[in-house]
Amino acid sequence: MGQKLRIGMIGCGMIAQVKHVPALLYHKDRAELAAFSDVNLATAEKLAKESGVPGVYATEDYRRILEDRSIDVVHICTPNTSHCDITVAALEAGKHVMCEKPMAHTSEAAKRMVDAAARTGKKLSISYQNRFRSDSQAVHAYCKSGELGEIYFAKAHALRRKGVPTWGVFTQMKAQGGGPLIDIGTHALDLTLWHMDNYDVDYVSGVSFRKMKDNPEGNIGGPWVPEKYEVEDSAFGFVRMKNGATVFLESSWALNLLDVKEAVTTVCGTIGGAAQYVVKPGKYSYAVNTVRHGDLVTIRPDDPAMYSRSAQTSENEVMVEAPRREMDQWLDAILNDHDPVVTPHQGYVVSRILEAVYESSATGRPVFF
Repeated sequence: MGQKLRIGMIGCGMIAQVKHVPALLYHKDRAELAAFSDVNLATAEKLAKESGVPGVYATEDYRRILEDRSIDVVHICTPNTSHCDITVAALEAGKHVMCEKPMAHTSEAAKRMVDAAARTGKKLSISYQNRFRSDSQAVHAYCKSGELGEIYFAKAHALRRKGVPTWGVFTQMKAQGGGPLIDIGTHALDLTLWHMDNYDVDYVSGVSFRKMKDNPEGNIGGPWVPEKYEVEDSAFGFVRMKNGATVFLESSWALNLLDVKEAVTTVCGTIGGAAQYVVKPGKYSYAVNTVRHGDLVTIRPDDPAMYSRSAQTSENEVMVEAPRREMDQWLDAILNDHDPVVTPHQGYVVSRILEAVYESSATGRPVFF
């Protein structure tokens, strides 16, 4: 394998267009987009053309990319329920795989992906770009350093007031396997477990609602068709770890509250705590609370606009700077043969918890791991 990885894009919808392709193009020194696949050939052809890379090809059959021995890596940006089959096939075809979140629609499917990566020896990572935001990196450093002490309570926040995605297949159960819990709750949960460095779950209980199905008025993405709204609009979970630590997970596309927050987390430790929050759409920050010299204090970062860092920080960091950092470590993991920041096991545990929330809601009983 040379020092420039040839990459095939499977699934050419919005997430590939706004996140994966621009971030990979930013790293032209190590990544070369080679092929695009989508069930809608015109979509693949359009993205291939817009990439501006000479010699690329488009196809509606992703298996052509898997059979192309010149391709080293594939990025999978298809609907959730197809992640497992394509990932396993790609790994077995000798490709490294970055798969969009969530890892899979069931824990069984996620486990198949973990096993395939172990069996083939190829790299597998799940695209949780929110780990690579500046605020996420800072809070994680506080947690990892021990400055917050033992983290024993956390909240994973993924709440919108009226933000149901009305494009694509987001509201279709067959394609997605769920609604806001599996779509945006997965980001908040991933961040929280990563900060806590705790993936040893005892049990999960949860509840989900579909109360807003017939109330599309005011939705930011435009009205949805109630008859085609097949997933939950809200879901909430309680996770108890084997060491007694607990996580409260809240997710909704449509909840009548003003305190909306998405892809952020609150962590509480024996020495201090930290909270990530949304400054404005696409812009995040954080605060740390602790004790200094007998006084309760709150630590916040200075306004980056006052410093040279602003030259490297986009107003929409979550979809520009964070994916660039994500791809940087991903390409480095392949070229220098080390684990990516997001490991297959971590993605599997997130998927298993999400599944357990749905199961607990359906049965009215906790799910023990």
